[in-house]
This record gives sequence, C-alpha cells and structure tokens, in this order.
Amino acid sequence: MGQTRGAFAGRLNWLRAAVLGANDGIVSTAGLVVGVAGATGSRDALLTAGLAGLLAGSMSMAAGEYVSVSTQRDSERAALAVVRRRLRERPQAKLEKLTGLLEERGLRRETAGDAARQLTARDAVRAHAAVELGIDPDELTNPWHAAGASFAAFTVGALLPLLAIVLPPAGMRLPVTVVSVLAALMMTGFSSARLGAADPRRAMVRNVGGGALAMAVTYAAGALLGAAGV
Repeated sequence: MGQTRGAFAGRLNWLRAAVLGANDGIVSTAGLVVGVAGATGSRDALLTAGLAGLLAGSMSMAAGEYVSVSTQRDSERAALAVVRRRLRERPQAKLEKLTGLLEERGLRRETAGDAARQLTARDAVRAHAAVELGIDPDELTNPWHAAGASFAAFTVGALLPLLAIVLPPAGMRLPVTVVSVLAALMMTGFSSARLGAADPRRAMVRNVGGGALAMAVTYAAGALLGAAGV
C-alpha cells in the first residue's frame, strides 16, 4: 500500500513538473519573441531569437533537473547504504524499529511484530527502505529521465509562442501570439492547480497576469531599443 501511494505521488510530481516546465517554456519564449517584435518586424530575427531561446531554455532546464535529481539519487543511495549497514550490525534493533513504525501506522503491537518479521525475512532492505524512507531500492529517481522530461516539457511550451510569432502575417503576429500565450497560460494554470488540489481561478489569474506582465515589459523594452536604433 505504501509503495502504491509512493508510486502515485511520484507520478503526480512528474506530471506537475511537466506542466510547470511547459509553463516556463511558454512564458520565457513569449517574453523573448514579443520583446524582439517590439524592436523589429523581421521574421528571420524573430525565428532566430525564438529558436535560440527555446534551445537555451530547454538545455538549461534539462541540465538543472539532471543535477538536482542526481543529488537526490545520491542521497537515496547513501540512505540505503546506511540501512544495509545497520541491518548487518544491529538486526534486532532494526527489527524493533520496523515494528514500531508499523505500530505507528495503526497495527497492534503483536500484528506489527509479525508483519515486521515476515517483511524482514522476505527482503529486509526493501522493507526498511519502504517503511522508513519511503523509497523502492529498484526504482530510484533517474536523472536522465528527469532531464529528458524537463527538456521535452520546456520545448513543447516554447514552441507555441515561437510558431505564433513567425507563422501569421506581419500585422497579426503580435495579437495572435498574445492571445495564444494567454490561452495556454490559462490551461497550464488550471492544470497545475487541479494537480495540487488548489483553487484553479486564483492560479489562472496569477499565471495569466504574470505572462501578460512579462510580455508587456519585454515589448516595451524592445520598442524603446528599436526606437533608439539599438
């Protein structure tokens, strides 16, 4: 049961991270291309800036996630090493600890003791890792999977403002991009709120407000630089 809940929580965290990664891709790339659009109407310049922002952002996200999850994986391995050592050195003490933990979860003392002995006999390391640490020794976090997921999520999000700014005719680029980005931010705000069991309306307002402010600031900056001939 604990492993099932842990696996479900893990999948939920991955899904939430994917939504937030896509959201980052939308906002950062939209801010970049809208800022460039404020300075120039060149499709080539917009495409170059958008692709550069997409690649830089996705690689940055992937690298950051790889480092973060690698550290988490190292911590998990270190914790498992401690469990293995203590099981060798003090097996009875570890059995008592497992019994106590099971008792804290609602089992009677006798039942907890029987369960602890059976779990220990079957796979002591797995039992203690699951109950004490909440991890599965065979399913440690994978930094490469995390990096790939972050790269993909950011890229998917970044493609929306990039395509919206380069595909329409010159006179429609900015309004199409703004509308598309704000609609997408409403969706990611709603999704992230539902995954976190929060109020979707507040999340959507924050998301849309933040994205609109980012585009307004970068457009104004681009327009000022363009007017100054920079």
